[in-house]
This record gives sequence, C-alpha cells and structure tokens, in this order.
Amino acid sequence: MTKEKNTEPRPLRVGLISLGCAKNLVDAEIMLGSLMKGGVEITNDAAQADAVIVNTCSFIDSAQEESVDTILESVELRDANRRGQAVIVSGCLSQRFRDELPKLMPEVDAFMGIDQVAQVSDIVSRAIVNRAEKTGNEKLKIKNSKTRISARLTELEKSRDVSGHEEEESLRGSGKFGKTKTVVSPQSAILDVTARPIFIPDFETPRFRLTPKHFAYLKIAEGCNHPCSFCIIPRMRGSHRSRTQADIVAEAKALIADGVKEINLISQDSTYYGLDLRANHSRAISSPEKFSAAAKSLAADATTICTLLRELNSLKGDFWIRLLYTHPAHWTDELIATIASCNKVARYVDIPLQHIHENMLERMRRETSQQYIVDLIHKIRAGIPGIALRTTFIVGFPGETEASFNTLLDFIRATKFERLGVFAYSKEDGTRAGAMAGQLSDKVKQKRRELAMAAQHQVAVAVSESFVGRDIKVLIEGEANAKQLQSANVSSWEHGLMRETDLHLAQMKGHYLVARGEADAPDIDGRVYVRGKLPIGKFAKVKVVGHTDYDLIAAPIR
Repeated sequence: MTKEKNTEPRPLRVGLISLGCAKNLVDAEIMLGSLMKGGVEITNDAAQADAVIVNTCSFIDSAQEESVDTILESVELRDANRRGQAVIVSGCLSQRFRDELPKLMPEVDAFMGIDQVAQVSDIVSRAIVNRAEKTGNEKLKIKNSKTRISARLTELEKSRDVSGHEEEESLRGSGKFGKTKTVVSPQSAILDVTARPIFIPDFETPRFRLTPKHFAYLKIAEGCNHPCSFCIIPRMRGSHRSRTQADIVAEAKALIADGVKEINLISQDSTYYGLDLRANHSRAISSPEKFSAAAKSLAADATTICTLLRELNSLKGDFWIRLLYTHPAHWTDELIATIASCNKVARYVDIPLQHIHENMLERMRRETSQQYIVDLIHKIRAGIPGIALRTTFIVGFPGETEASFNTLLDFIRATKFERLGVFAYSKEDGTRAGAMAGQLSDKVKQKRRELAMAAQHQVAVAVSESFVGRDIKVLIEGEANAKQLQSANVSSWEHGLMRETDLHLAQMKGHYLVARGEADAPDIDGRVYVRGKLPIGKFAKVKVVGHTDYDLIAAPIR
C-alpha cells in the first residue's frame, strides 16, 4: 500500500530582527503575536524564512547606522541563500524616511510604519508576492552600500524643515491625518506608512513576549509632546496618546497570572500618562507650571499615572512595578506620595535630566530650570525613603562651554545618583540642535563623556559599598556565564553608556546566579551576583557580602 503524500501547504515562515529600545521591542512582540495569530511560523533561522522583518531604530546616528547595516546584511544573505525571500523594514527608520527609503533601498520588498504593526501578516503576504515578481528581474540586482545610504539620509535630514513634526501635527482633523501612503508595483517596494502615527496597542492586540517569563514591558502610552531641541522622537512616534487605565490593568492581570514578577511601565513620557484623556485637552502643557495647573484642574475621577500606580499596586500577587521614562517637568507632589505609599512600586526613579547648567537646559528646550531640578530631587529623596535615582546626561551639546560642563561635573559629584548614563551628543540633522552654532568636535565630546563617567565611577563605588552587610530582595534572572563575569558593559541607545568594563568581575570564581534588586532595571542597570542556588525567575532574600565597582555580590539567606 503506497503512502499518500502530504499535500497540506506548509505555513509561511518569518524571521524577525528587532533593534533599539524596549518600546521598539514591544512593537516587535506585537508583530510576532499578529503573525502567529495568522498561522505564520516564526523561525530564528533566516535561511529558512520566507520573509525577514528588520524592526529598526533611528534614535541617534549610531542606531541608524546599525539599522542600515542590518537591512543590507539581511538582503545580502537573502541574495546568497534564498532569492525568493522577502525583506521587510519596519519601525522608526521607515517612519522617519517614509518617502525616501524605497528609492534608496530598492532591494527591500516592503516598508511599514509604527501604525502597521498589527497588520503585519497582510504586509508580509503582499511582500512575498512582490518578491516573487521581482525575482529573476536582472535590472533589480543592485549592490547598495551603507556609506551611500547613510550619506543620503544625512543630506535629506539637513534639507528638512526642523519644525516639520509641528506641521505634520497640524494635519490633525484633516483628511490626510492618519492616512497611509501605499505604493505597490513589481519594480518598487510596498510602502505602508502613516504620515503621523496614531496607533496605540490595547489588551486585545496579539502579542508574543520576547522577554524572560519573569519580567515584561507594559506600554502605557505612545508618542511625545515635548519640544526638546536634540530629539527626533515626536516626529517619528507622533503626539502622546495614552491607553485607558482599565485596558492596562487587564493586561497587567494577565501578565501576573502568567508568572510575571516585574512589570516595567514604559512610554516616551510616563508622567504625562492620562492627561491627554481629559476632555478638550491641550497638548501645550509641557512646562512644569502649565502641567501642574492642568493636573490640579482634573476631575476627582480623572486618570493619571497616580491612579494607575495605585490600581496596579492593589492587584493580588507578589510582583514589582517599575516606572520608567519619567520627565522632570511632570512630577507632582501626588506622584511622590503615591510611590511612597505603594509597596509594590519599586523604589526606583528613571528621570532623564540631560543637563543641569541653565544655558544648556534652555538650548535643549528642556522646560526645567536648574533650581527646579535641584528642588525636585530633594523632594523625591525626602518623600520616598530609600529611592534609587537614575538619570542620563548629554555632554558636548552645541554651545557647551568648559564652565557649563564643569557645572555638570559638580552636580554629578554632589547629587550622587545611584544610577547614571552619559551620552556624547549625537548631531541629528532635522532637529533644532543639529542646526545650532557651536557644534563641538567628536574628540571634545568623547573626552567630556569620559570625565563625566569618571566622576560617576567614584559615586558608583561608594553606592555599592553602602550595600555591603544589608539584606535585600532580588529577582533571580538566571545562571551567570563566564562572559558576564568577565565584562559588565551595559549600553542602550536611550540611556547612553552606563558603565565601563568592571575588571573586578574577572576575579570572581565559582558558581553564581545573576539577579537584580529594586534599584536595577532590566538590561540598563547593575546586577547582583549571588553565589549559591536559588529558583530562577523568583524573588529571594540575599545578604550583600561584597561588591565590584558597579555590581553587588551576595549570598542566599537561609
């Protein structure tokens, strides 16, 4: 008896590469969830994929170059191994250069924007068809170079009006707002990118988590209303838009039920959460004075970051809530009191300050004065005992004098931030700062970054030393491998370089677990190395018995 052949068509296989921040990671998780819901098989082997998605970052030049590199590498692998494979570019690079990328990268089969992440299955299917029509067309065999593409993107940004995102925002209410530009032909890529992003995920949006089982990122809002002169994010991500509190709480409940022990709340500006949900809201309330007035005028039942934290804190279970990406201009006395009263909210504040010198704050359009920042830090430390403050600074900003940089160094030494990262200013064409006079050389910028990190190094050692002898609660992440014990480099496009290599780790011998305390956000902060055996993905009490420059060494409490 002959065996019948299986005539069932196999499902499409898709690979995905995600670059950039945690917010971009959530977008990648949504794409994977949507693809899986559509019956697509996810693969880590690009050679076996019918389509490969590169989810790009365009936050600073270095991130943009990495994105271009990754796209071209994916195209090269496709052309060498699987010419029928579709290459799709998603994320911030597509959003930032929606009109130009299809001309610059004809090798790519589809470009999709921020708003299209939940529609990825349809875009993938169309891209595969488009690729099949292209395959065999010798005219389309183009060897592109990163240098040429990067140079052209720079030219395009230099010629762009720096107030472009304000003009795009004026589309709100018009027929163009929220509409996508879609182009499809065998000779061109699919382009599916909204002019001004408006999408925000909800609890019903499919999602496949890429983080370990014990922690997750929960996106509470999208977009940003701030006018910072160095930043391109509002133009790429659109205006601030919050999810409803009930929807966020529903997702949090599901995560907790799934075993999540740490919920990291993320958005571009988490302290603005809920303010756009009020009736007839105005987005022009970025300054501390306007924001405070708007917050005080809210109805008693209005949604804010405080109401959200309190409801999440009331949920059953043993878990941490970590508040990331707060803006100094939007802190209130109520927020300080709320964090202090919520025992599940980690004693940790992520508050990027960018600078402290008055002139630099004005040039950066940060909306906060030096005295305001000093007073705010004092109020936070006084109101939330045991709080760990994390911040980031930009050094080498246009017009930064030796005196203003020294003011920043003095502030770092005096304030003693528990966690601190430093950016060397990245000149972003298309931003106000990119067109400013007084641009500094790369050599000066890098030297100042080194000096700022050296000042923080002294603070970090003292902070680590202060933990020795204390009992702390940690979340066990996993086994420490040899590479982790030899090097403790931590970097993020959003947070700058956190620290240099910690040579003390190379001296640690034996079996260690990697853990994090309340003062340590995933991927960007310190670690606690625990010598012994404890359940992975669970909380544990440990005693700190030593430290390296940036990390703690602990033993289980029996």
